[in-house]
Amino acid sequence: MARTFVTEPRINWYRSPIERDELQSLMERSDARGWTQTLLHLGWFATTAGLAYAAWLNISAENWLWSVPLLLAALFLHGTMGPFMGLIAIHELQHRTVFRTRWLNPFFEVLYAFISWSDYLWYRESHVQHHLSTCHRDYDGEVQLPVRFSLTRWETWVGFLAWNPKATWARLKTTWRHARGDIRGDWYEHLFPESKPELRRRHRNWHRVLLIGHGLLAALFIATGHPFLIIVFTFGTQYCGWLGFLCGVPQHFALNSDIPDFRMNTRTFTCSWLPGFYYWNMQYHLEHHMYPAVPFFNLPKLRAAIEDDLPPAKHGLYATWKELLMIRRRVLDEPGYEYIPAVPQHPPLAAD
Repeated sequence: MARTFVTEPRINWYRSPIERDELQSLMERSDARGWTQTLLHLGWFATTAGLAYAAWLNISAENWLWSVPLLLAALFLHGTMGPFMGLIAIHELQHRTVFRTRWLNPFFEVLYAFISWSDYLWYRESHVQHHLSTCHRDYDGEVQLPVRFSLTRWETWVGFLAWNPKATWARLKTTWRHARGDIRGDWYEHLFPESKPELRRRHRNWHRVLLIGHGLLAALFIATGHPFLIIVFTFGTQYCGWLGFLCGVPQHFALNSDIPDFRMNTRTFTCSWLPGFYYWNMQYHLEHHMYPAVPFFNLPKLRAAIEDDLPPAKHGLYATWKELLMIRRRVLDEPGYEYIPAVPQHPPLAAD
């Protein structure tokens, strides 16, 4: 049955109070911070690709006992970066908060989208709706409620720790379909209606750019005797997605729907600097939803400014996932269960 979404949500969101001058200060963009994050992010992706390529070149019959494990470790390190090269980096750039110089944001948005085979035009349209109507069933098609995940399917673990060819093939088929202008799915059709032919044309052409661009690069890699670059560049964001999964699922899992309070439907956790660097500080997801104009590098300061009005945050992925798995057990026992965070105005319900 086709699902219908409301086009223009009008939701009166609660936002934790903060002094206007302080908020204005936190909303200041910085080219220096933007360049630092972006160049380090892209640079680390290139460095891990280089490590994998160097390991590949050093494999021989005499040293395979150590060189093959070294190659696999390098590919794992490179692939771990992959999920953050896609919609995570693109997300920040689409908010136009990474750089003070405005044209740099869309420039790097498209660059990241090409590297990661990302449908950035879909995400741009979808994410506006997501922010306006977070976890509201009639408006937000970006978050499929209830949020579910599986830890028992073999494809999940293969995708976490290695490469799932079924997922890559599915992405290629979707890219091919969109390159032909074939748009399917209730949310896609809502975002790209037939009444917007120019938007549909741009969407189709972007997927043609992905297919032709990556196809030409793959041919170049083969022709120049460097076919291994197909693994680390063409498909370099398609494997070892474990860290992206661990960081991304907590955002809205088992939280509340149709409530105009981000504290009830969005989760923050804190972590060490390395996952935060990969994740562009999106572990501060609640704060980001409350004040999306605050750049990623100021989200810790925003948290400190309004923390007294927010639920407590778990520190580290271990503590976060320990709580999530407890909540998941209850969700499996009680379909429809929604966890109620301990916000000041809403004392928590007892959790089993």
